[in-house]
Amino acid sequence: AGVSSGTYGPRVQATVALCTGAYRLSKRMTQQMMEDVFGVPMSVGTISLLEQTTTAAVAAPVEEARTYVHAQAVAHLDETSWRQGGKRAWLWAAVTSWVTVFLVRMSRGGQVARDLLGETFAGILVTDRYSAYNWYPVRWRQLCWAHLLRDFEAMRDRGGCSEELGDALLAQAHQMFTWWHRVRQGTLKRSTFRSYMTPLRREVERLLEAGSRCGVPKTDGTCRDILKRREALWTFVQVDGVEPTNNAAERALRPGVLWRKGSFGTQSEEGSRFVESMLTVVTTLKQQQRNVLEYLSEACEAVLR
Repeated sequence: AGVSSGTYGPRVQATVALCTGAYRLSKRMTQQMMEDVFGVPMSVGTISLLEQTTTAAVAAPVEEARTYVHAQAVAHLDETSWRQGGKRAWLWAAVTSWVTVFLVRMSRGGQVARDLLGETFAGILVTDRYSAYNWYPVRWRQLCWAHLLRDFEAMRDRGGCSEELGDALLAQAHQMFTWWHRVRQGTLKRSTFRSYMTPLRREVERLLEAGSRCGVPKTDGTCRDILKRREALWTFVQVDGVEPTNNAAERALRPGVLWRKGSFGTQSEEGSRFVESMLTVVTTLKQQQRNVLEYLSEACEAVLR
C-alpha cells in the first residue's frame, strides 16, 4: 500500500501535473525539464497518462469545491474562448472568497452558468452584461462597472451627442470609483457613501434614459440594455462584500487565456478535464495560501493508499 505499480511515484506525478497544469509547459518541455533537472527520463505519452491519473486523484476535492460554490453569498462568473479537438469551446470560471472552480464546455449558454452555480445558489451574482446570465434575478445581480466603463468609452468615440453622453457617464463613474476606493481604504463610511450615491445614481439613470433616445443606433441599444437591468448597477452600494467590478473572475481566467494561447486549447475531453481540474486546484490553493506541490503529492499518494 502506498507504492505505485507504475514507474513513477506520487511526487514525480505531482511535479509533472504542476509543470503542464500550472506552469503551462508543453509536454516536450516538461519531458526535457524532468530529465535535465531531476534526472527522470519519461516519454511524452507517459506525461499524458500522468495527467489523467492526476485528474482522477483530485476528482473528489474538485467536486467538493464545485458544491461549495453553490452555497456562497457572492460569486463572480466569467468565460473566455477555448479550443477542444479543433472546435470552439469556452472556459468558465466561478470565483468566491475561498474557492474558485473552472469548467470547459462546448457551449457559452446560460445552462453552463446554472451548472456552475447549482440549483440552490441564492447569493449575489457578479457578471458582465452577457445574455447567458440574464436568467438570474436582477435584484440579486451586480453588473461589472469595468465593462460599463468600456461601453461609455465606446459611446464617446462615436462622436456627436453620443460623445457628450459618454463623457458625462464616464465623469459620474470616475467619481463613484473615487468614493468607492475611499470606502475600501476605510476613510469614508459606507453610510456616507450610500448618501453620496443617491444623486449620482439618479444622474446616471437620467443620462442612460437620454442615451436611449440620442439617435445613434449602437448607443441607443447599449443604453436600453443597461436600463433593463438598472437595479443590478447598484447592488454593491447596498450589500456588504459585493464589488462593483468582475475583476476577480477576469484575473482568475488570465492563466487559462495564457494556456490557450500557448497550447491552442486541448485535443480531447480528457485534456479539458485536466485543464479544469488543475485550474480549480491551483487557483483555490493560492487563494488559501497553501502549497500546491505538497497538496498534489498528498492527493496522488492518497489514491495509492
